[in-house]
Amino acid sequence: MLQNIGDTLKGQRWLAYLLLGALALVFAAWGAYGIVDVGFGISTYAAKVNGQKISATEINDAWQRQLPQLMEASGGNLSELQREVFQQQLLDGEIRSLASEQQARKQGYAVSNAALAEAFQSEPAFQIDGVFNSAVARELLARVGISEEAYLADLRRSQLTNQLLSVIGASEFLTPVEMRRLLGLQDEQREVRFLMLPADQFSAGPAFDAAAVEAYYKANEAQYTLPEAVRLNYAELSLADLLQDVTVTDEAVRARYDALKDNFIEPETRRASHILITVDATTDDAQAKTLADDISKRLQAGEDFAALAKQYSKDSGSADLGGDLGWAPRDTYVEPFADALFALTEGQISPPVKTEFGYHIIRLDGIRAGESRSFEEVKPELTVQVRDELAADEFGHRQEELQSRIESGGSNLAQLAQQFGLRTGEIERFERGAGGLPLGSDAELNREVFSDTVLNQRRVAGPIPQGEDRLIIVQVQDHMPPALKPLEEVREEVVESLTHERGAAAALAAAEEGLAKLVGGESLDKIATGLKMKTPPAAAEFVSRMGVELPVELRDAAFALPRPQEGMPQRQVVKMEDGSAAVLEVLSARMDTIGDPQFQALRTQREQQVYGLRSIEAYLAGVVNNAKISKNPDAFTQ
Repeated sequence: MLQNIGDTLKGQRWLAYLLLGALALVFAAWGAYGIVDVGFGISTYAAKVNGQKISATEINDAWQRQLPQLMEASGGNLSELQREVFQQQLLDGEIRSLASEQQARKQGYAVSNAALAEAFQSEPAFQIDGVFNSAVARELLARVGISEEAYLADLRRSQLTNQLLSVIGASEFLTPVEMRRLLGLQDEQREVRFLMLPADQFSAGPAFDAAAVEAYYKANEAQYTLPEAVRLNYAELSLADLLQDVTVTDEAVRARYDALKDNFIEPETRRASHILITVDATTDDAQAKTLADDISKRLQAGEDFAALAKQYSKDSGSADLGGDLGWAPRDTYVEPFADALFALTEGQISPPVKTEFGYHIIRLDGIRAGESRSFEEVKPELTVQVRDELAADEFGHRQEELQSRIESGGSNLAQLAQQFGLRTGEIERFERGAGGLPLGSDAELNREVFSDTVLNQRRVAGPIPQGEDRLIIVQVQDHMPPALKPLEEVREEVVESLTHERGAAAALAAAEEGLAKLVGGESLDKIATGLKMKTPPAAAEFVSRMGVELPVELRDAAFALPRPQEGMPQRQVVKMEDGSAAVLEVLSARMDTIGDPQFQALRTQREQQVYGLRSIEAYLAGVVNNAKISKNPDAFTQ
């Protein structure tokens, strides 16, 4: 999320820093690790970087936020190996981020509170039509999932690290000669021709005898082995199910309204315009004050406020609008600005007001009195709140009761499902590691299902959380150990594999012979005729380094070969992913430089950026390699 903070409001630096609550937004790979290290079990940290801890609680929270997307991308089946890989990627990203932050601080970089406030107010999610809106921010902050401290820490860390990395990226560049050489390589085109030898056209031959089939079968038993699995009954309870059963009375909603009445008071808002004169490298405080006083006198003499704002105001966000700041409550502004604005009468213009951003001349354009929202106005949203809380309370209550019943033993899944109102289902094959739909491959579920008490004693396991709003219980009905499929059952598959391998080997051998003939002076067309190919050689054509005209194996091989000289083509046999083979001929090379100067300038800029990013990656790798890092092998709880 922090990587997407925009620059839209950077001209409005005079806006005050608002108090932050908690923020629930999707994090990028460098997500927040937080400040508070509140752990569980023996170890409370996921890793240490130069002695500084990354909280196990926060890394597990980040994992739980990523898990639904990973599950969806994998079709509901996330193997244990995939889970471990993704978890280590997440942890490695946090380690790199913390090491980078430490390096930035070591180099003397810092982020002021004003800069932090600017970054927060520039977040597009907190804006309407490109303008920061405190009400929108508060509404988003109410949907918590990340603490205020964690959000602020991540925002400050991102700003701090970016200062360091921007310097590293800008310090590395390609010289004009290097850039011309690089663009020349990218613009090169090669003239290629090839003869494709499909594996299936060379797969004919005598039938494979029983010994050959059995030998291949035994050599590739893993390919024909069914993994360990169980037939699994499950029952689930979801918050969505309980929402349908909750009854919300008007009395409960009215009580909530009375308890939260102060929250429904809309504060007075005022529409203001201002002219901002800043103190900067070219204008000192005295000069700024003199200019502001002069503008103030001109306004008193009747000059147009909007015209003077467009001419003199340094607030890039409002100057072009004649200084218009729109409607906002008092706490949007820094205190001196707010005090002056809310002391004005409508249409009145203030004398110059000094703030940390410079001198402001403020005009009050309108007043909207604060008002309370009536019970009828807020009843629908309060009804939803009360309903959700009642359902959540019931969900928690049933979870506790279900936990207690399972721990006491003696109940089967069907009895528990009936007693607690759970929806039931069955999975014919739930495989170790891979799991099974619709439950997926959750690691904790896998551990429970294949534990001794569940697998062998056939006890009910659970409740096992599936996110924050769903839980399941499971009971094994049948156990299926790993089993090698009988040869007779897979004989056709074995013969098909043998046939394909024979065709691939024969196609490769034919391609090697064809290459020798090509080098000896025979044409591709004559070679194709001699091999009785169904498809003639492809016509010669120029292809680009990043083009899609050729299969990727042929394109990569064509540009990996030395550049052909006039009358001296380059040739090679290329093995294709599907087992086919190709005889490739690279006839010539040419440059296809695009002459448009503007486009070439854009390409140069892009390549400089790529080069800078590579330098940053190399620098970060060095920072991490030089750091003292220790990982907790039990950092992830599931």
